[in-house]
Amino acid sequence: MGSLSIWHWIIVIAVVLLLFGRGKISELMGDVAQGIKAFKKGMSEDEVTKTEAKPDAMKVIDNDNSATAMKTRSDTEKRVEGSTA
Repeated sequence: MGSLSIWHWIIVIAVVLLLFGRGKISELMGDVAQGIKAFKKGMSEDEVTKTEAKPDAMKVIDNDNSATAMKTRSDTEKRVEGSTA
């Protein structure tokens, strides 16, 4: 009862072919194939840009600047605490 017989499938296929025609179905499949190709090309371009960006991702940390900034911040906090007390 839950499965469809071969005659049901033949009728469904005939109705689909009548509504869309053979040309539209082949055009639709061609559009799907072009979309898949464009997606694959975009994915491969992303991988190329990721591999090129890795050498430039190196950062130089200047420890002197960070220590100076921390000292300046602590001095500022001490002044603010001293003025409110």
